[in-house]
Amino acid sequence: MVATPLAERMRPRSIQEVAGQKHLLGPEGVFTRMVESKTIPSMILWGPPGVGKTTLARLLAESTKRPFKTLSAVSAGVKEVREVIKEASFAYGTILFIDEIHRFSKSQQDALLNAVEKGIVTLIGATTENPSFEVNSALISRSQVYVLENLKKEDLLQLVHRALSQDVVLKKKEINIKEHKALLRYSGGDARRLMNLLELSVEAAKKNEKDELLIDDDLVALIAQEKAVHYDKKGDAHYDIISAFIKSIRGSDPNAAVYWLARMIEGGEDPKFIARRLIISAAEDIGNANPTALIMANNCMQAVHFVGMPEGRIILSQTTTYLASSPKSNAAYAAIKDAQKIVKTTGDLPVPLHLRNAATSLMKELGYSESYIYPHNDPQGFHPQEYMPESLEGKIIYQPKQNPREQEMLNRLKNMWKNKYNY
Repeated sequence: MVATPLAERMRPRSIQEVAGQKHLLGPEGVFTRMVESKTIPSMILWGPPGVGKTTLARLLAESTKRPFKTLSAVSAGVKEVREVIKEASFAYGTILFIDEIHRFSKSQQDALLNAVEKGIVTLIGATTENPSFEVNSALISRSQVYVLENLKKEDLLQLVHRALSQDVVLKKKEINIKEHKALLRYSGGDARRLMNLLELSVEAAKKNEKDELLIDDDLVALIAQEKAVHYDKKGDAHYDIISAFIKSIRGSDPNAAVYWLARMIEGGEDPKFIARRLIISAAEDIGNANPTALIMANNCMQAVHFVGMPEGRIILSQTTTYLASSPKSNAAYAAIKDAQKIVKTTGDLPVPLHLRNAATSLMKELGYSESYIYPHNDPQGFHPQEYMPESLEGKIIYQPKQNPREQEMLNRLKNMWKNKYNY
């Protein structure tokens, strides 16, 4: 008899045991309120693999004691959908969970619409893809979309400690995890991968002088790399290759970038995943050094979606080599990071009166918007006035880099603001 995998043995049995997702599962989280009120709306759970989408769906159903049906979009067709809907019409309140709902065709998704709208089923769909691109807008409009996040370091460590202390197999063993770095790195925020890697590491570990099974980073890395030889696009190497791909673009090496692109294509990677990463790279690594890069990347996403594979590889290659060959600037990326840090440090600074919205007569009496000067009244479209909260006056957040495009922007800013920001 084959033993149940650790990941399955450690699957949470209550909402309280689910790791991470504090924005949904905290004391005031929306899922917590659903469990308390026993009211579950139709929803789409969007997030990376291994963060608990399937588990959450099952636990929400169990908390309300409602019938729970599951379908996989990989294997189910319109016929199976209609059969479940027919059964649900005789079992009020049925929750229908559809894994990888983004793989459903338009006709399959349309088959759900009427049942969801009439309340015959409460739909919980799970997807790793952006619902805006992959799920019918009509179905989205009838559902709530909840974003699940990659598990954080503390969440992953909590899972490891819980497995060692509570799992029926592991708690009987003397296990010494000397280092956690490799376990966390190779898990990629995926709880399922973390449990699989932990289980394989325990099986491969040798006992030390204290008769403990010793697990260190070298052992975990060895296990992860051996596994990577046989993995598919959802395996560990997926994260290493996309990392190499983005870093090659960032490093302005189109030869390496297109090589890693080919590795992903030959490995069966989802082309839309690659296209989305190109969009992020265009904004994060190129930014205002070449604003056309973001337009190219966005058009690439649409074109790949429209054309499909294998021809889509040509569009991906064109965009990849263009981005890799473009001048680079992370100034916009750095600016938003710094701005968020300032916000967290300084809190909710008051908006200057002249920038506030004077929506009512009382607001006007209080001076809202009173001294605001409309820039377009000036022939140059600019009039110097204060836009920052008082305590941040003169604070530079966006710092253009040393490339022709941003230097042009910098000169314009200097000319307009003179000595205000000391550019």
